[in-house]
Amino acid sequence: MTNRPDPTSGAPLTSASAAVDASEQGGISKKGLSAGSVGLIGAIVIGISCIAPAYTLTAALGPTVSEVGVQVPAIILVGFIPMLLVALGYRELNKRMPDSGTSFTWATRAFGPWVGWMAGWGLVAATILVLSNLAGIAVDFLFLLIAQVSGNPEIAEIATNPFINVAVCLLFMLGATWISYRDMQTTQKLQYWLVGFQVAVLVTFSVAALVETANGNAFDATPIELSWFNPFAIDSFSAFAAGLSLSIFIFWGWDVTLTMNEETKGSDKTPGRAATITVVTIVVLYLLISVSLIAFAGVGTGEYGLGNPDIQDNVFFHLAGPILGPLAVLVSLAVLTSSASSLQSTFVSPARTLLAMGHYGAIPEKFASVSPRFFTPGYATIVSAIVASVFYAVMRLLSENVLWDTITALGMMICFYYGITAFACVWFFRKVWWKSARNVIYTLLAPLIGGVILAVLFFTTLIDSMDPEYGSGSSVGGVGLVFVLGMVVLLGGIVVMLWQWRKRPAFFRGETLSRAVASE
Repeated sequence: MTNRPDPTSGAPLTSASAAVDASEQGGISKKGLSAGSVGLIGAIVIGISCIAPAYTLTAALGPTVSEVGVQVPAIILVGFIPMLLVALGYRELNKRMPDSGTSFTWATRAFGPWVGWMAGWGLVAATILVLSNLAGIAVDFLFLLIAQVSGNPEIAEIATNPFINVAVCLLFMLGATWISYRDMQTTQKLQYWLVGFQVAVLVTFSVAALVETANGNAFDATPIELSWFNPFAIDSFSAFAAGLSLSIFIFWGWDVTLTMNEETKGSDKTPGRAATITVVTIVVLYLLISVSLIAFAGVGTGEYGLGNPDIQDNVFFHLAGPILGPLAVLVSLAVLTSSASSLQSTFVSPARTLLAMGHYGAIPEKFASVSPRFFTPGYATIVSAIVASVFYAVMRLLSENVLWDTITALGMMICFYYGITAFACVWFFRKVWWKSARNVIYTLLAPLIGGVILAVLFFTTLIDSMDPEYGSGSSVGGVGLVFVLGMVVLLGGIVVMLWQWRKRPAFFRGETLSRAVASE
């Protein structure tokens, strides 16, 4: 007999009662999480933390400049459009079906168990892999910060020792896992401080750059022009697609606000509002930073120019000194804070998606376990941490190229599961598209356009990544390593799904979570 948690208490249900629940609600049910523990502000803060603007933009700004020059603000706005459109679709799905499984649950309801399972796989794979990257970045910036404070640049080189690097990385992962395992109030309290500091430093950094430029102290003063916001000024479609791919990545993470929906006050409305506000807040912050730094440093290849490949891996660190002088250390601290806080908050998404997949019988029922003390998905959190830690340790000791190319391949995973979710919104609401102008906009046009943009970007990236020069320049049999890794992740998901189909056929027959369509 198949058991799964009771809709209200999280206690097991027999298959008979599960069938009643499935017939009435399509299987949607609660999972024993701490309801009402996250408010609107808390959800927004956690959303910003998961995006990690300081860490993300310091690594992405330089490469984006190398692709599109001064049109960085334009490409940020273009990247913002599909994110906003998809967020609106997420909001509509959450309003109708608030469930911690988000992409997995909604795609299952719209398209059936096979597509839903792969949407869940895409989300979990992307977030678990990026956890390892965040931990690694935190290690690099920890030693960089110590080197700055001590005045001994050699200390920063310690992070290049793979054994020390992995050991410290695992300590970061352990700390983040411990906090994530605890209740959501602990996560919120920590994130208020970490995100507040991060945003304050970024705004100060940007304003200081504009002041220095106005005072004639810029490295390569570049007058701000409206043309910077014109995407049609970009030279080629390839440059546009490459820049857009980077832009999509820097917005990724806002959907964490939706995976907390069963723990949010007003679960049908608050998570969607939080997602929209998070995306809008981030685009304003990114535009401020990019405009101010281009105005100060220009896009050339000089010592501090944003086009200089020697500084593109960490733009903020190299520009902090010329802009902030003795306060430059705050920027390194902000990036360290950003990666560390994102490491902790990013645990929210894969843990709750795995919880939902276990709850509905798509993977082993052990993943449906909720901590009786903290009301968090304890088992799923620990498994996510172990997988991310093992992946980072093995890849870091074997090959840094494989590690970073896997992270590059995450762009495809992001477009994959965001796109599926956008199309799930369109299909789930197909019977109510024409019942109101609002429905036409929010359940048809917005998610459809957002999904199409992401689908085009997914296939464009897929084709471009076959080039051995894409990413680190590594290849397998003449095919780019990024493409190979992306295919390994996707095909690996199909293999695991087929295995689960043999082990747990009830989910794949639609018995635990059935297809549905909105009728009003």
